[in-house]
Amino acid sequence: MTTNFIIYPILYQAITAILLMFFWRNPKTQRLLSILSSSFGLVLAVSLFVFIWQNGTTALQAGNWAAPFGITMVADTFSASLVVLTHIVALAASIYSSEKVISSRIKFGYFPIFHLLIMGLTGAFLTGDIFNLYVWFEIIIISSFVLLTLGGRHHQIEGAVKYFTLNMLASIIFLTAIALLYGITGSLNMAELSVIIPQIENKGLVQLIAIIFFTGFGIKAGVFPLYFWLPASYHAPPAAVSAVFGGLLTKVGVYALIRVFTLIFDLDEFNSTLIMVTAALTLLSGGLGALVQKDIIKVFSYLIICHIGFMIAGLSMNSQVALIGAVFYMFHDIIIKSNLFLISGLTSSIMGSSKLEKMGGLLNAYPKISLLIAIPLFALVGIPPLSGFWPKLSLFGASLSSGNYTLLAFMIFASFITLFIIARIWNQVVAKPKPGKFPENGFNTYSFKQKAAFIVPIILLSLVTLYISFGAEHIQILAERISNELLNTEQYYQAVFKTINP
Repeated sequence: MTTNFIIYPILYQAITAILLMFFWRNPKTQRLLSILSSSFGLVLAVSLFVFIWQNGTTALQAGNWAAPFGITMVADTFSASLVVLTHIVALAASIYSSEKVISSRIKFGYFPIFHLLIMGLTGAFLTGDIFNLYVWFEIIIISSFVLLTLGGRHHQIEGAVKYFTLNMLASIIFLTAIALLYGITGSLNMAELSVIIPQIENKGLVQLIAIIFFTGFGIKAGVFPLYFWLPASYHAPPAAVSAVFGGLLTKVGVYALIRVFTLIFDLDEFNSTLIMVTAALTLLSGGLGALVQKDIIKVFSYLIICHIGFMIAGLSMNSQVALIGAVFYMFHDIIIKSNLFLISGLTSSIMGSSKLEKMGGLLNAYPKISLLIAIPLFALVGIPPLSGFWPKLSLFGASLSSGNYTLLAFMIFASFITLFIIARIWNQVVAKPKPGKFPENGFNTYSFKQKAAFIVPIILLSLVTLYISFGAEHIQILAERISNELLNTEQYYQAVFKTINP
């Protein structure tokens, strides 16, 4: 296996999108091809991870142009792990979409755009060039905007306008930061920037550029006070699309923050304080926002915001233990949030509404489904030994050892408010009797194939959650290796500038 393998997951998604266009008017074939493609894409992603695990950080110089003059793609343990998680979510969403997304939307390009979105996400995780990170972000924005608006309903257009406006603002800010960065360094290669930036004498300008990057990435990550686009848009598309959005789109912003503030910019006292305050307010505002929502999809949307706070809190403390907690929490959260949006689609189909006051009776009518959805719900809270518990140990321990007691208090508050919200959801959706009857044309009238398309993706993601929960020692080892690589920037630099493409 050569370093060319780094590009295969990206190229494969692009080829899949092109192939699906030849079956534009054949929804049945598109459904099958998407599932098969997502399955093989996961195989490629796992193969890339195994290669990186065995060989360490690896770089590819496109066209054999030596760094920093060419386009550099870099796969380290962090990016390879996120590529695997991206393809797990993509497979679950493909299966779910096969029956949930109506044929009229498929005929207007749902599946090709879906795979272009996965391509954009994969490219963002694997790029080693700050400008190409911007390019991948634009592919993500364009693809997600199309998926948001596909169907043309009023609430979709309203949500898409807010989503596109704020994310385009983030892109403009990001592009401005790139221009300033290039102006003072003459390079956009992230490995080279890690060496040049510490040598810049004008520390004030470097600090300003770091703040601009933080603002741009912060909008994309959904941090306080830049998150208002998220709950206004994530309820609009089909559940499969919301699952990809909820699990992955904000995590690209978090990934960019972690990558830039460990590789390029120093987490000095000012940057650490800025990120720490933002994390605390994100935990608070997201939790309070979820508390007052009456729609299950909007509750989950605000919980995305709340739990982003845990990840950037880990970044702000700038220690190995804190980074371990942030990375572990990101892995857990990608799977959980994706699963919760699939569950919201399932429960809405069963009960005919996503309004909490109109839901209920799930335990009596569907006890097996109730047991299944208990796994991600309780894992989200962090009930031992489920997956949300383990990264919090690292985050809480890091805040105690570093004396960040205020941040610890905010994280504990967010944990308790999440517990309260999930208990309320369990009571209103699962335990209490349903007000009124289930829809006559609801879940019971679905064929076995349709029901399988709903249930199998949720089972798949729940199994991944159980692996993260009961195989936590393996995820801990993975997170420790990632934190070591993030803190040892010399390893990243050597991988880029000593790579000769065969």
